[in-house]
Amino acid sequence: MKNTLNITSGDCAGKSLAKAGLPGEVFVWHDILYDGPRRPGWPDDDTLRARALFIERSTAGGLKAGPVLETLNKQYRLLAEAAPGRHIVLWFDACLFDQAMLAHILACLKLKGAAKTELLCVDSFPGINPFHGLSQLEPQQLFSLYGDRRPVTASQVNFAAAVDEAFATNDPALLSGLSRLAEAPLPRVPAAAARWLQEKPDPATGIGKLERLALEAIRAGHATPPDIFKAVSKADSPPQFWGDTTLWAKINALADRNPPLVRIVGTKPRLPQWESMADLKRFKITAMPENHA
Repeated sequence: MKNTLNITSGDCAGKSLAKAGLPGEVFVWHDILYDGPRRPGWPDDDTLRARALFIERSTAGGLKAGPVLETLNKQYRLLAEAAPGRHIVLWFDACLFDQAMLAHILACLKLKGAAKTELLCVDSFPGINPFHGLSQLEPQQLFSLYGDRRPVTASQVNFAAAVDEAFATNDPALLSGLSRLAEAPLPRVPAAAARWLQEKPDPATGIGKLERLALEAIRAGHATPPDIFKAVSKADSPPQFWGDTTLWAKINALADRNPPLVRIVGTKPRLPQWESMADLKRFKITAMPENHA
């Protein structure tokens, strides 16, 4: 079992899995597979460079393209080396972020002739409500789930390739078709596709659901980033696919609109979208008058 490779998303979940006493190695996959430029299936060098630049832009330079490209190349090399002979266990949540990543990894494993792949897709855990994902679980709780893993079926792999195409191309028709499925080989995909469609700009307001929830929280008087995060998390439906980096990007986008919908006052002109020494409690976000918009 030392030949096992456990793949998950999210550094918090990865750290807990590493402490859980699982057989083999734990590897955290890093990318935003539901957004940005890419093509379905295994990426070429141009695709990876484009994704690295996209991630740098989407984090406002918080993550630099050079290190991101190194990370992307490393993880695809690991997957290519592991696929033919290693026992691979995929640990993913039911959220949009994880479902797009799961579909992409399964599509890539198919192309590389994966020998043995098992899946744990976790959408609940006793005593934890609301349940958003694996990052909420302690190492011993994660270990208790290991026996629930199931072999990935051929129908799941084939379906994953179609899902990967929908997210890679961001085709509204494909995503809409996925969202309407009553049953699916990967049963959490329809809800994930529906959630991504909700992020598309509304024709009337030009903003998506997460931006709208952030704006509503700010208009309700939540002024600091931590308070806004709590309010938006409470208002959104689980499972939560976004973290602080994504939410700060949405708030920054509201401030960058013409005319702006919010004003940010703090130690920097915009909220930091990755690790930063800036004290988030020293930022104050206020809504512009509605007739200003």
